[in-house]
Amino acid sequence: MNDAADQVVTWRTHAPGIQVVTMARPPANALGVPLLEGLHRAIDHAEAAGDIKVVVVTSALRGFFAAGADIKHLATIDAASFTAYGDLMRAVNDRFAAAPFLSIAAIDGLALGGGLELAMACTLRVAGPRAALGLPEVKIGLIPGAGGTQRLTRLVGRSHALDIMLTARRVPASEAQAIGLVDRFVDEDGGGERGALALAAELIGPSLPAQLAVVRTVDAAGDLPLAEGFRYEVEQEQELFETGEAAEGIRAFVDKRRPRFA
Repeated sequence: MNDAADQVVTWRTHAPGIQVVTMARPPANALGVPLLEGLHRAIDHAEAAGDIKVVVVTSALRGFFAAGADIKHLATIDAASFTAYGDLMRAVNDRFAAAPFLSIAAIDGLALGGGLELAMACTLRVAGPRAALGLPEVKIGLIPGAGGTQRLTRLVGRSHALDIMLTARRVPASEAQAIGLVDRFVDEDGGGERGALALAAELIGPSLPAQLAVVRTVDAAGDLPLAEGFRYEVEQEQELFETGEAAEGIRAFVDKRRPRFA
């Protein structure tokens, strides 16, 4: 067990089906190795539990979601170690993006660099008024390398993505919602976490296999030609009808009762 990882990332069950993962690495939740390993462990727990439908990722540090890569660490490593560190960060983000549960980033402070890349890897993002988001890597001679250039462009389009990354500016929460970088903006102190928990409560009702299929097909819309996207949609729906929870959902509708999804 990594004691440092256990200290900087913790998790708890907020309600049936909802796990809250909290980052706490003062002063700013820099994404050092212990924090990244802690996030891996939190994902392991959610996957092993078998009954987690939504994971909310939040921060215990006022004013910060996560400030980005651990720059002090970068200053001490060679090229091979840089690759290994980047791989660890990318692996966390890729696991959230492909997880067998939905995920929500609750942003109540700065989400910069790797911190925003982590948030963008989540299924959805909710921000409060203190949130500010950005990918300022060009200020230190790098580019976003943990999915940032790709996920940001898919979320907000080329023009907004270039504006944000080339200027290295911080995007306030209200603008982030307007351009599609965050999905909900709750204009009250602590609104990111409160809004994320409220959204999680909405998400646990429907069928999780169907929700994950929605995510897959929507993501495919940005990658596939339209005709192929239609075919993929049909395949996903057919699979849900044959092997998913559609039988229970349809029967519950006919019986005029709430479906008993897993």
